Amino acid sequence: MSVFRYELRKFLRVSEEISNAAGITTLQYQLLLHVRGFEGRQWATVGELAERLQAAPNGTAALVSRCESAGLVTRKPDAEDRRQVQVHLTPKGERCLLKLAAEHKAHYGSFGWVFGDADE
Repeated sequence: MSVFRYELRKFLRVSEEISNAAGITTLQYQLLLHVRGFEGRQWATVGELAERLQAAPNGTAALVSRCESAGLVTRKPDAEDRRQVQVHLTPKGERCLLKLAAEHKAHYGSFGWVFGDADE
């Protein structure tokens, strides 16, 4: 358990450094990841994002607002359920996500245990 916690902490530190260098927080980066993390679609609801982030819905809504102000995401009403709002990446958010994901991937060698590399 100690090694797991140590490796996890190293990964989180590197992730924070990468995100901060791009001018966003790690929570904003995680939100971008989760918006694109649902198979078969390119959006998520605030409730789904709250679950993925393990955060309160009102705090997640505030995070979405900050990302929206930064031009990273946009909200769109759900055509089938008007009570729901879909969160979509903007072109800027997509570019940011791809850039940061590539930078994270550059560290896979040291974090193979996270990504299922049996050799690590």
